[in-house]
Amino acid sequence: MSRQIRNSAVAAIAVAPLLLAACSAGSTSSPSKSTGGETTKTTNEKLTVGLVAEPANLDFTTTDGAAIPQALLYNVYEGLVQVNQDGEIEPGLATSWEVSEDGKTYTFTLEDGATFSNGEAFTAEDAVFSIERVKKDWTVSLKGAMDVVTSVEAVSPTELKVTLSKPSNDWLYRMTTRIGAMFDKSGVADLANDPVGTGPYDVEKWTRGDSLTLTRNEEYWGEKPYFQSVTMKYFKDATALNNALLSGTIDVIGTVQSPESLAQFEGNDTYQVIEGTTNGEVVLSFNNESGPLKDKKVRQAVRHAIDHKALLDTCWAGRGELIGSMTPPTDPWFQDFTGDYPYDVTKAKALLKESGQANPTLRLRIPTLPYAVSCGTVVKSQLEQAGFTVKLDQLEFPAAWLQTVFTDADYDMSIVAHVEPRDMGAVFGDPKYYTRYGKKDFRDLLAAADSGTEEEQVATMKEAAAMLSEDAAADWLFLLPNLIVADSDITGLPENAITESFDVTDLSRS
Repeated sequence: MSRQIRNSAVAAIAVAPLLLAACSAGSTSSPSKSTGGETTKTTNEKLTVGLVAEPANLDFTTTDGAAIPQALLYNVYEGLVQVNQDGEIEPGLATSWEVSEDGKTYTFTLEDGATFSNGEAFTAEDAVFSIERVKKDWTVSLKGAMDVVTSVEAVSPTELKVTLSKPSNDWLYRMTTRIGAMFDKSGVADLANDPVGTGPYDVEKWTRGDSLTLTRNEEYWGEKPYFQSVTMKYFKDATALNNALLSGTIDVIGTVQSPESLAQFEGNDTYQVIEGTTNGEVVLSFNNESGPLKDKKVRQAVRHAIDHKALLDTCWAGRGELIGSMTPPTDPWFQDFTGDYPYDVTKAKALLKESGQANPTLRLRIPTLPYAVSCGTVVKSQLEQAGFTVKLDQLEFPAAWLQTVFTDADYDMSIVAHVEPRDMGAVFGDPKYYTRYGKKDFRDLLAAADSGTEEEQVATMKEAAAMLSEDAAADWLFLLPNLIVADSDITGLPENAITESFDVTDLSRS
């Protein structure tokens, strides 16, 4: 049986399986994934995957951004639980779990025999260390999801008890993300350069500015992957990325960066093209705290000035989906907000006049990522037609953009794909986050959704999303499609990208 269920569509996902798998009182999870490493064929073959956003370093405990977990989560690091292609929570390093009647205590049964890549055994003590470390030592914004944990106890080497301060609909799901990664006490000295995890792969070599090579962990406790090594090669130029596949330099384009180029691969038996969905909302983010966009009328004017259909057709070849919100259709509380601010230049100009800023200047500071560069020029053109003056700056990604926009909030607008799952609260719930939103009423809704019943959670999250849209806290340009091109004989590629990980552990050749 495969580690991940890889080929199922997720056009819609029910609330209960996604959020509360194994979360009813006294329930247990689905059976553990198979172990022993004997059921999957292993080879000495190598695979090269072309990607675009290179990690700034290899430590996602202190560095924000999606590039690090994209490469390392599920491949090098594992958690107690993980999410499959159906959006269901599955066993990882935990074989099963039970939840107390009051919904506050989780008791996990752990794999007996799992080890870290440095040879150390994985036990409940390591799980205690890892969870407590999120609260004490992590510095990234996502760490807040662990605040609800009040105590962690190793009952035995294979039994872990986690107690929450209140029932939380969200906590177990967050344990499938990077914050649920398990670490070895003796393996955290140099996470930026030398990750130590329990996964099927270990980091063999990182050539900055070029590639990251993972090599199969031959002592892996579960099913060993097919490929002996997987190299993730990074490209800043979409044409170079495509040419690398055409020339045989790479085997897979993990994230297509020029959708219009798909024509050269479609209909060619040498290649396969996969198109699915993602969590990647391409956000035209606003600085809600300072500058012209502190004014709601100016933010509303921006939303009315954007012709989203024309933008998607122009900058992403019409591939993707217009959603108008911070929730993709794979979330149970998705609503279509595309009609809230219809394209209306006259209305945009009127709102600017009402604001007293008839011709505001906006600094659009975007990362040097293909979708942002391509869409940035369209946003600039459309806003200028409505009376804005737009100064467009391209900031080298990740370092310059992370410092200037993400850390310092020295911007008025930016364009970035937020690909972390269920990230509405993370992006807009913290007033210190780069969007500088975090209004109390919004945070109160998030808190109520987390502690309520399943039905209350869905209803309240819909209310929170509606508040963001009405308040024009940002503009949502479109939802990125999952576009992959690969050699025709590569199997196990994900149809949908709904986790933080580009999981290579199920890939093989037919």
